[in-house]
Amino acid sequence: MTPTAEDILIHVVDDDAAFRRSLVFLLESMGWRVASHASAEDFLVATPEPSAAACLVLDIRMPMMSGLELQQQLHQRGCSVPIVFITGHGDVELAVQAMKHGACDFLEKPFKDQALIDAVGRAVKLGCETRARTARCDEARALLERLSPREREVARLVALGLPNKLVGRELDISEKTVHVHRHHVMEKTGVGSAAELARLMLRADPAALD
Repeated sequence: MTPTAEDILIHVVDDDAAFRRSLVFLLESMGWRVASHASAEDFLVATPEPSAAACLVLDIRMPMMSGLELQQQLHQRGCSVPIVFITGHGDVELAVQAMKHGACDFLEKPFKDQALIDAVGRAVKLGCETRARTARCDEARALLERLSPREREVARLVALGLPNKLVGRELDISEKTVHVHRHHVMEKTGVGSAAELARLMLRADPAALD
């Protein structure tokens, strides 16, 4: 299901209260839900699960913890929330550094309202796609975790296209035993063919069949 604007939560982090309010007003006028924070520390305290955010609009320079330092902290936590950095004059070099570390976009003050709306729109779309992809990956991994170690070995060889006889030869088990394991693999994962099994395994781990 594609999330609506009401389902999306954007976080604005900027130490300039007036500027922060103007950003919130603009984004809310587009129908998005917005939470604002006066500092990176406030954001971390108020948002125990940052990965649930659709997008982060973040000032690159702030007292105490900077926007870049917050980005690094989120990266260390394995959080890939899309970030749109707001930069002042002379901060382009920092913004490029942020982009190299995965930021979605950056805007240099002063910028037009539409530029922010477009940048946030792209970030929100990217965030939704990333969460959907992560959910599919987690679902695939959960299905494959139902398999026993031997069933996983059989599943990998079947997904590579080997017939039962060759799977048995590879694992030093009988063809009949392979057939039983193969049936259990299909039953536990809910797939109906070797091709579907291959897609499931690659969804869980792109390197699964290397």
